[in-house]
Amino acid sequence: MTDTAAQAALHAASEARAGDVTLTGVTKRYGDQTAVDGLDLHIAQGEFLSLLGPSGCGKTTTLRMIAGFEEPDAGDIRISGSSVVGVPPHRRNVNTVFQQYALFPHLTVAENVAFGLRRTRVPRSEIRDRVVEALDMVRMRSFADRRPAALSGGQQQRIALARALVNRPSVLLLDEPLSALDRQLREEMQVELKLLQARLGTTFVFVTHDQGEALSMSDRIAVMRAGRIEQLADADTVYGSPSSAYVAGFIGRQNFFSGTAAGATVEADGLTLRGTADLVAGTAVRAAIRPEAVRLAPGEDAGENRIVGRLVGISHLGESMQYIVESGRHSIIVLTPRPSAPSVRPGDAVTLSWAASDVAIFPDDGATPAPATAAA
Repeated sequence: MTDTAAQAALHAASEARAGDVTLTGVTKRYGDQTAVDGLDLHIAQGEFLSLLGPSGCGKTTTLRMIAGFEEPDAGDIRISGSSVVGVPPHRRNVNTVFQQYALFPHLTVAENVAFGLRRTRVPRSEIRDRVVEALDMVRMRSFADRRPAALSGGQQQRIALARALVNRPSVLLLDEPLSALDRQLREEMQVELKLLQARLGTTFVFVTHDQGEALSMSDRIAVMRAGRIEQLADADTVYGSPSSAYVAGFIGRQNFFSGTAAGATVEADGLTLRGTADLVAGTAVRAAIRPEAVRLAPGEDAGENRIVGRLVGISHLGESMQYIVESGRHSIIVLTPRPSAPSVRPGDAVTLSWAASDVAIFPDDGATPAPATAAA
């Protein structure tokens, strides 16, 4: 498909239903730095899409352009079929929940939620009904008369959501709204957010650098790199079939091995890894094996996709055990469910093995994927 045909298809797709968002050739520069580089993206009505990537990849800039807080230098942004380039934020049918909830400390919960409705002169009787409805959505109706200082972080996050949802936006934009919460509360809110989105059918665009958040909540994930989308797919595809070493390293954890390929075999600094790819001999590649795909057994038993090493560390991770094994110049991480964890101790000789189908092989494009790291 030509660029012109692709752009026409994107424009046609944007004509569907309220809540569709389409970006076509969107570029944003700050001086000589390009934050977003010719981005094409279609978000369907009612979809939960996450923009995922490290700091500086362009995800927040993309969100701010959809919201209207930034204008693109080139390209078009259409919401519900209409271009919003040049349209101020308050005239777009979107609302944004930020990392800092910015609740008014002198107003009660109900007054905070009603603030936007009062500014747009919604009738008082309707305001009361819509505030109750919004607070019921986030299970905070009993807190209506409290002030934000009397609420926990999770409760304040719910109020920020209610304040955004009370305006009945066709698109809700969320800029890392869970990052300030502790781990347990963050995981609880991930579940609540997904259930709320499924119940409302509102289009959610969620910005995060946390792969766990993206995997647990999203219908699709756009993994971003240097202002572009590296891969756009559902969570299972992005995790199980990453399109590049960059995506493989950012989504989940990987054991990476740099080497040269010949057919389906990779020679990586003393290790021979056999996968299922078929590459030209001498091709520079990165092979990747997820820690949970590696099997660990006591003793020494070398063979194809089977190497011998020495166990140097063990960590308890709740439902699983993490092992760190040194083999030659390589440190390899293994994750094993606790019920099937072998009886081994640091210093023991062990054998690591994996299936050829678990070896992902990528051309070495010069990008530095995030290495698998041991959990503290």
